[in-house]
Amino acid sequence: MTTFSHFPAALGQAPQSGQWPALRRYTALSLMILIISSCAETDQSDALLASKEPVRPSYPTTRVSDHQDTYFGQTIQDPYRWLEDDRSTETAAWVRDQNQVTQSYLSQIRYRAPLQNALTELWHYPRVSAPFKEGNWVYFYQNTGLQNHSVLMRQKPDQAPEVFLDANALSDDGTISIAQVAFSKSARFSAYTQSKAGSDWRSIHILDTATQQALEPPLQNVKFSGITWLGDAGFYYSSYQAPDGSALTAQVDDHRLYFHRLGTAQQDDELIYGGPGDEKRRYVSADLTEDQRYLSIQTAQTTAGNTLFIQDLSQPDSPFIEIPTEDHADTRVIKSINKTLLLFTNHGAPNGRLVALRLDQPEPSAWTDIIPERASPLRVSTGAGYLFAHYLIDARSRLYQYTDAGDLVREIPLPEPGSASRPFGKDTDETVYYTFSNYKQPSTIYAYNPGTGNAQRYFKPDIRFNSDDYETHQVFYSSPDGTQIPMTLTYKKGLKRDGNNPTLLYGYGGFDISITPGFSTTTALWLSLGGIYAVPNIRGGGEYGKNWHIQGTQHQKQNVFDDFIAAAEYLIDEQYTKADYLAISGRSNGGLLVGAVMTQRPDLMKVALPGVGVLDMLRYHTFTAGAGWSFDYGRSDDSREMFETLLSYSPLHNLKPGTRYPATLITTGDHDDRVVPAHSFKFAATLQGAQSGPAPTLIRIETDAGHGAGTSIEKRIAQTADTLSFTLFNMGITDLEVQYDE
Repeated sequence: MTTFSHFPAALGQAPQSGQWPALRRYTALSLMILIISSCAETDQSDALLASKEPVRPSYPTTRVSDHQDTYFGQTIQDPYRWLEDDRSTETAAWVRDQNQVTQSYLSQIRYRAPLQNALTELWHYPRVSAPFKEGNWVYFYQNTGLQNHSVLMRQKPDQAPEVFLDANALSDDGTISIAQVAFSKSARFSAYTQSKAGSDWRSIHILDTATQQALEPPLQNVKFSGITWLGDAGFYYSSYQAPDGSALTAQVDDHRLYFHRLGTAQQDDELIYGGPGDEKRRYVSADLTEDQRYLSIQTAQTTAGNTLFIQDLSQPDSPFIEIPTEDHADTRVIKSINKTLLLFTNHGAPNGRLVALRLDQPEPSAWTDIIPERASPLRVSTGAGYLFAHYLIDARSRLYQYTDAGDLVREIPLPEPGSASRPFGKDTDETVYYTFSNYKQPSTIYAYNPGTGNAQRYFKPDIRFNSDDYETHQVFYSSPDGTQIPMTLTYKKGLKRDGNNPTLLYGYGGFDISITPGFSTTTALWLSLGGIYAVPNIRGGGEYGKNWHIQGTQHQKQNVFDDFIAAAEYLIDEQYTKADYLAISGRSNGGLLVGAVMTQRPDLMKVALPGVGVLDMLRYHTFTAGAGWSFDYGRSDDSREMFETLLSYSPLHNLKPGTRYPATLITTGDHDDRVVPAHSFKFAATLQGAQSGPAPTLIRIETDAGHGAGTSIEKRIAQTADTLSFTLFNMGITDLEVQYDE
């Protein structure tokens, strides 16, 4: 008999004096969690549930077609191509039937509802954002705990806060969200974007801030756009030309920049960039310096690298000046000081640097380093008349304050290793704010006075999770080619390294995105259950700069999967866990990671959790803005060599009939117009046909939900509870009782 006696006895202990002051109006909660394996003998204690044999799913029949494509003379079967049609009644019926099977399977997990209740209680704590000043008001976001969306509040000195924007009032089920808010120069007007069902397609709504009344009909069909105000006259925004076919799946590649003048119709908006005469670009955006003198336009074909144009608005009819940089360099304006511009760039500096230039001398040879490149990746922000540099050292934050001339003022203190945001604010602000968190410490806001160097804790959430009971540390392990990869491990103090610890291995590995330590209630619940949370900083990310990113792209993408597989092997070799208790998880590009690793090494894990994954690598570029990801992936129509590389790891095309795959729960949203759900649909149908073992292969399709942003808390809690229940259940943990001691 195997028992998990080392799992903790409680999710939340009784509060000590002074704990949870903001939560005392809620019932104090003590959870007793007892876990035994599916093979355990029945305990006579009423605290344990009797073991029962899990019910194996019977999958819906998925129609097989004879569709095929030819790439460089090689024929590729695509029998489930019809699932790409998100508007067909047949696809809708398939989604319904698959969800019914999944929900039926999950319903047999007797601790599913108690886990959802536990997660709900854990999630129920007040949160606020750092404040920011616009006009005579101080604005901040606030969530009482379980509100689907945070509420934008505002307050004047010595007055009570009032609601400015509340997305929760826009829909009963939380499917309408507010994505961003921008204020005009005087703060007389504001504009915000609204999204339905998590879609990237949005509308822009314009308010009079004094009356909070709409000024005009909202702008429609906006996607991947900022809102950049020019005085109080209007704002710049971006949108694609209306696609042919489904708005959720049709390819979009003609992004254009417009200026909307208040009081005019959207159809009369001025086209600033794009359309006839300009090169077609997939991404176009605009920024203005704080003094509103310099307008910059960034255009790009992929998610890496941009072309930067700058116009001096103080000179009538001045032309846009192109800033010459190497291909795939990222460059943007940070600040203007009279006729001098400060630009962040990785041109000639893979880790990034801050340079000064004048528009009459835009060539790199005339640039002057303000903050030169160093051995660690750099990001820069501004506020209160200073520059703030964020360095990532082994995936952990360090913050420094500089003058505009590049003179170091001081290092800004952080409480322990973890992740910090960059301080940010207007030049006229006296105080700036930054946040800090790690996998066991909830996000805490600090108020920083750059004049004195004094940092004070502004807000720390009261959450039913005692971080002192857990430890987090970093290890390094070798990938097959000898590259040293850092990995952060977090777990309850006193954990025994006997190989019997349920472990969640999370990864991403792409798009120059750095995965740094950060708190989440999902992770907190997993840790509270006694699990290990492991996060390796694999190649493809930005943890060690641009070169680290490049090593995980295109023909080198296998490095990403090798790094992740090596992480799993390290955890097993060091007896943190074993394959029977290992789950791998990732979303979006991380969903690709999970799909590739579970097809290459199905023996290595017990559970696979690919979320909203890019799983059809031969066709990803044909959907929505997917072709913009080609810097990382390459495209199947680029060359025979690139086609063969993509085919070698594409999760959909590497599922082999007769293979014992791990228990798999695929998750997606039916309104995901970034990584379209067809990726997950086709992968699920193929996996169900290929699976030879007894492990379930299920898909959970959230309705009225997209890629993740804007999803209601209710939906997020339900999905998390389902995912954790599925994971533990398929590790053999069939009995888990949660008792509420009120």
